[in-house]
Amino acid sequence: MRYVGMQTQIQRNNRLSVLLLLLFPVIILVTVYMFFFILNLLGGGYYDAYGNWINSFDIDEINHEFITVIPWVILIVGVWFLIAYKYNTFIINHAVGSRPLTRKENPRVYNIVENLCIACGMDMPMINVVDDPQLNAFASGINKKTYTVTVTTGLCDRLNDAELAGVLGHELTHIRNNDTRLLITSIVFVGIISTIVSLVFRMIWRVGFYGSRDRNKNGLSIVVVMLVGLVCAAIAYFFTLVTRFAISRKREYMADAGGAELCGDPLALASALRKISNAPGLTDCGRDDVAQLFIIHPKDMQEGIMSFFNSLFSTHPDTRKRIEILEQF
Repeated sequence: MRYVGMQTQIQRNNRLSVLLLLLFPVIILVTVYMFFFILNLLGGGYYDAYGNWINSFDIDEINHEFITVIPWVILIVGVWFLIAYKYNTFIINHAVGSRPLTRKENPRVYNIVENLCIACGMDMPMINVVDDPQLNAFASGINKKTYTVTVTTGLCDRLNDAELAGVLGHELTHIRNNDTRLLITSIVFVGIISTIVSLVFRMIWRVGFYGSRDRNKNGLSIVVVMLVGLVCAAIAYFFTLVTRFAISRKREYMADAGGAELCGDPLALASALRKISNAPGLTDCGRDDVAQLFIIHPKDMQEGIMSFFNSLFSTHPDTRKRIEILEQF
């Protein structure tokens, strides 16, 4: 594997964050333009004196409608993004059911995190815990005020100090490399697009159900809405793929290396990954975009044909490969 330094990884993640910020509004604008394009293509025209339908495709009308509505689209999506970006911590905590972990409740975890932060010269993040007897952990946040390391109760109970230090070092490295900021950006974007697609398909169902009573009247609207829905779904699917592949799996190898360096024991982190892979927690999260934050995605541990498809689009490298690399040191 080609060596990549921490500063190189940080700069790469910063560039990807900017790329995602630029790509998202472009996708929204293209989607809106295609809506008016399809609407005009299918609905623009008139009947001549002989009763024949004459298509009157008008690009100027499309451009006019696009220019008229686009400020509202930008305003709505912009406000939506800012709210989601600002409250991403609440959204993630709600998805996994985490709560703040006090020093009095678990001084062991606090002491390990403090020692690791002192060793790498970083500020202490918040620490959250999920009441889950299985094992998992993740880092989140976009700045010093929101940086958080979340662990399950099972992780704290079933790992020894060296193994727990390796996992916590891994998560702190994600914060140091700006991985969390990149992932949060992608989670917000994909969440907005997924919601839009869900609303569009709900409209398709409602129009199809009620429109079936009068197909002559509503037939064109059904076709238009279905086409728009298909376009939105295709764009959302494409954007999801781009997001997943843009977030290189190399970030997990980098975090493993950083965690091993911080705890000073690569074998301890390898042992921790093996234990987590045998009993991955947070399986009830229900949000795949949030689950990509976890040190091990629960779906990656599935067997059979689903494991093959999950591996194709997974944001995490194979856990066995990660363990093999750590055990080489």
